[in-house]
Amino acid sequence: MSSDKRSTGIESLDKVLDYLRLGDNVVWQVDSVDDYIEFARPFVYEAINNGRRIVYMRFADHESIIRNNSSVITYELDAQDGFESFSTTVHNIIAREGLGVYYIFDSLSDLLSVWATDLMIGNFFYITCPFLFELDTIAYFAIIRDRHSYDLISRIRGTTQLLLDLYCYQTDIKTYYLHPLKVFKRYSYTMFLLHVLEHGNFIPIVNSIQSATLFCALQDRKLGSKQKYLDYWDKVYEKAEHIYNMSKNDGSDFLPEVKETTTLLSKMMLTKDARVLELVEKYFTLEDLIKIKSRLIGTGFVGGKSLGMLLARNIILKDKEFDWKTYLEPHDSFYIGSDVFYTYIVQNGWWRERVKQKTDEGYFEIAKDLREKMLKGTFPPAIKEQFIQMLEYFGQSPIIVRSSSLLEDGFGNAFAGKYESVFCVNQGSPEERYECFEKAVKIVYSSVLNEDALTYRLKRGLQHKDEQMALLVQRVSGSYNKKYFFPQMAGVGFSYNTYTWKNDINPDAGMLRLVFGLGTRAVDRVETDYPRIVSLDKPMLKTHSHKEDLRRFSQQDVDVLNIEENSIQTISVKKLIGQKLNMDMDLFGIRDHEINRKLREFGINDEEAWIITFDKLFTETPFVKIMRHILKIIEKVYEYPVDIEFAVNFTNRTPQINLLQCRPLQTKGKGVKVRFPQNISQDKIIVKTNGNFMGGSIDSNINKIIYVNPEGYSKLDNTKKYEIARIIGRLNKEYIDPNNDRVMLLGPGRWGTSTPSLGVPVTFSEISNVTILGEVAFSSGGLMPELSFGTHFFQDLVETDIFYIAIFPQTKGVLFNSNTFGKNHFSTVLPNFTQFQNIIGVYNFNDNIVRFRADLISQKVLCYLD
Repeated sequence: MSSDKRSTGIESLDKVLDYLRLGDNVVWQVDSVDDYIEFARPFVYEAINNGRRIVYMRFADHESIIRNNSSVITYELDAQDGFESFSTTVHNIIAREGLGVYYIFDSLSDLLSVWATDLMIGNFFYITCPFLFELDTIAYFAIIRDRHSYDLISRIRGTTQLLLDLYCYQTDIKTYYLHPLKVFKRYSYTMFLLHVLEHGNFIPIVNSIQSATLFCALQDRKLGSKQKYLDYWDKVYEKAEHIYNMSKNDGSDFLPEVKETTTLLSKMMLTKDARVLELVEKYFTLEDLIKIKSRLIGTGFVGGKSLGMLLARNIILKDKEFDWKTYLEPHDSFYIGSDVFYTYIVQNGWWRERVKQKTDEGYFEIAKDLREKMLKGTFPPAIKEQFIQMLEYFGQSPIIVRSSSLLEDGFGNAFAGKYESVFCVNQGSPEERYECFEKAVKIVYSSVLNEDALTYRLKRGLQHKDEQMALLVQRVSGSYNKKYFFPQMAGVGFSYNTYTWKNDINPDAGMLRLVFGLGTRAVDRVETDYPRIVSLDKPMLKTHSHKEDLRRFSQQDVDVLNIEENSIQTISVKKLIGQKLNMDMDLFGIRDHEINRKLREFGINDEEAWIITFDKLFTETPFVKIMRHILKIIEKVYEYPVDIEFAVNFTNRTPQINLLQCRPLQTKGKGVKVRFPQNISQDKIIVKTNGNFMGGSIDSNINKIIYVNPEGYSKLDNTKKYEIARIIGRLNKEYIDPNNDRVMLLGPGRWGTSTPSLGVPVTFSEISNVTILGEVAFSSGGLMPELSFGTHFFQDLVETDIFYIAIFPQTKGVLFNSNTFGKNHFSTVLPNFTQFQNIIGVYNFNDNIVRFRADLISQKVLCYLD
């Protein structure tokens, strides 16, 4: 035997295969794991005798391939952790073990019980086999015959070095037959014939009569199952449809099968979270799940956003308070399964980069390059065809591609605004519409690796969790008005209102954030614009008290889809209504006669001024009653506060609500009443104000303050203002110890704005470690705060336990005293940026106690030197 040949431990098998070679992956296709064991153990014993390093990858429930043996290194793996975690763990083990190691894997078929699809087994083999080959290993795998699809067998055949069919034929005695299907770079005249094991020797069957007889006998054993070459996923759904049809005819006789199948499908497609699964099994029928499957592209989970939307709708439809068919617009959605995301990464050859990105060293750095690559990949033909058929179904109706990751919209992790949603106006030829749709999918996929999302996962200890991205594709709710398409109104709703700006507002009544047109302006923190905030127990109560503020603090612009330009567009309320819309505007606002008079004086006839108030919507329709009821019945079922996104269209004055999203709401309640000290000296007070805060009641010590001086900041050009934002990010990362520091960050106008003239344009990842975030009004510089309750910005603050306050120093009763800060340590902390030491102040209070107190009930805030 030459030095590069290795034995299987069975001499006659070595002769058939011309031995094994370093780099060989050997896949045994068997009828049972017992047959695999018969040939794996001799390989192990031979390797041990020759002093080889043997590694056993143990992950299945079947009998152990290797008996307890101190010469074998066994890794106990848990495939329940998900494809990415499992595959990454295996990859890291192989990398750590190094060159020339021998491997035994459990039967890959057992992975079906946790991954539910051949696609993911194929992906695992596709990324693992070449890595083993590069390291000159020899590895044994097994799959159970007739349990898998043609596609999986084809992928294994195309990747492995040896594919061996092993039959065990039982008559009077047990007889093994071996049929080599692929043997890489080896050949003999009899190698690919059927071989029979007789008296310890594999003998090729060269007689045609004997070969035909044996093959026919082996084939006869496999007859009678039309499902044998279907993916496991498809087998389960064929069985589910059969049970459903039988249950319709035979009723209670099939109840146990219906319940068992419903649970199985729920775990395959909706969730494995025990808390959510309990709700799913209560509110979803087998028919519901079969309908979801009919709209599913690929395989895997539909993701958190899709599940939240579907669950909330089912909860509402079971309620008897209203005729929901009148008030609830049907959804018309498709789902792109989470397995498609990993398949996209694997088949484009990016898996190893994905593994490196999951390490501490590569977490942010490698993400940049991988994010760019994900915008340029290709999809498998079968997935492309399903995309095309879905687009044919929608025709030229506008659609939106929304993230629906596995971790999204769950209890404790909302991921609000972390991932992209992309509108497809969906105009043009089929080829053009497909190109736009595929681009949208890639944008959402790549957003898994954006810096804000990575920071969010890191702060919540989720950086090593599987984050598969499923997608929700929804028909956009709305109608055509001239060249524009949009819903008449949209918004977000909360079953619990933590922004009670008046003492007599009941937070349990919930609140809404409403806009005219697309809901993008309700969920995002929009510059120079003001959605309507509605406390559901006092809907006519406005957040501003003076009549002259009515126009200023109302919605100025509308987001719409421009059909002619095939794009989303922002247009002023005046210009849009000036198009003579086919809708009853009295529901949404009041005519602004003063502005209209001025428009006519200037000869402007294509604009019409309205102030968006929604007052008649609240007083003349059942909208408020319906929304309050929706929020409360979902909250009751969840046993937890919830928030929803919705769009609304009207038939006459009857609202038809399209529920787009639902998730558990991350809130901070009132807690205990906070007590404030009496007779604090004015020179000890840092901040004193009433209201204008978010984050519940708080009583905390502060040991550091970072302050961006409003007057100095306002004089900078935009380039320098962006530089200030990056420096804040540097301080957030390098100066703040999130485990020990409690930091108050104060700055002018709006944190996180995209317009530097309105505030400091930081990203969430650049302020993620602060404890209290304050926005300070500087009216002469046009830098004014905006309380953005209900937006993704607000959700970021709540979920990361950041308290928010807006400070208006020129308002009566408000104090803000930056002279209490003491010595500025900026030049010591960042000596290379001393040109900004008069703009950014860094203050340490290790020798003094800074107390920050806020009380939600009394709406008081006080920060002072104690």
